[in-house]
Amino acid sequence: MKMSFRWYGDSDPVSLEYIRQIPGVENIVSAVYDVPVGEVWPVENIQKLKAKIESHGLKFEVVESVPVHEDIKLGKPTRDRLIANYCQTLRNLAPCGIKVVCYNFMPVFDWTRTTLEMELPDGSKTLGFDVATVNQIDPSEGIQLPGWDASYKPEELKALLAEYARIDEEKLWSHLEYFLHRVIPVAKEVGIKMAMHPDDPPRPIFGLPRIVKNREDLARLLAIEDTPENGLTLCSGSLGASCQNDIAAMVREFAGRGRIHFAHLRNVKNDPSGDFYETGHRSADGSLDMAEIVRAYYEAGFDGYVRPDHGRMIWGETGKPGYGLYDRALGAVYLNGLWEGIAKVEGHPH
Repeated sequence: MKMSFRWYGDSDPVSLEYIRQIPGVENIVSAVYDVPVGEVWPVENIQKLKAKIESHGLKFEVVESVPVHEDIKLGKPTRDRLIANYCQTLRNLAPCGIKVVCYNFMPVFDWTRTTLEMELPDGSKTLGFDVATVNQIDPSEGIQLPGWDASYKPEELKALLAEYARIDEEKLWSHLEYFLHRVIPVAKEVGIKMAMHPDDPPRPIFGLPRIVKNREDLARLLAIEDTPENGLTLCSGSLGASCQNDIAAMVREFAGRGRIHFAHLRNVKNDPSGDFYETGHRSADGSLDMAEIVRAYYEAGFDGYVRPDHGRMIWGETGKPGYGLYDRALGAVYLNGLWEGIAKVEGHPH
């Protein structure tokens, strides 16, 4: 597996100088952040980002993410122009050495948490989700959740939610199919693998449909375009927020078919009520057996990209919640250690 680390560009408090010092991390996952959603990423912007990363002895082969415009998810008439722009961005990324593009199809809200500073018994702080808090929110009155991208003014959000009132899960599936039938052939043409990230959390929220929540949804997604270019970012933490999801079994099935191109590996403490919070990466820290999940990847012959995903804020670190240096670095080393240990037990030390 190829260990990577997410970097949010020059505004990221975590520098490339520090990332390159993490043992085993060779790849940076990033994106072009200064182009509006739906517009084409210029080649020169991509090349500039690539040059910055490579100047620190790191590789840039995975983009997370090229966002999908809401008009595409809504199936509006403007989607054809926006999809054409998306395809051109893929054509611009490929010559710059990008091999995998992570994306999602979550309406309006990306990952959602009710707290970014839940204090754990050891004094570290983490991201958490409380169902009761979410149930008390009326989205039409505005969203007051920490970390949510408040790029919409209250009246804009209200109008957008009204548009989604006519979109149920099957309608959203049809819009995803429309998108993939046009994007995947271009991905195949230029040699890029698309990797869908699951919903986070994996359930409907604020009355909006969610369609990438479980094993059945992943299988349906892959069947839309049954080709390796239509693949997954399998996020253990997102899917693991549901007690019903068996992450190791998903890895064995979908990595075994060569359809997982990017793995987000983190642990989470889940509860049947739907509440959850993020933990350290070790199996003992949360509800997921991380050792078994890594073993599943190993046994499937996985040779794709991995990142430790979110981390707690530890040792007094401040910065972007979930994306500090220290705990993610510990996670990367832990995951590489699991992989090396399994490989040596199996008689394949490298």
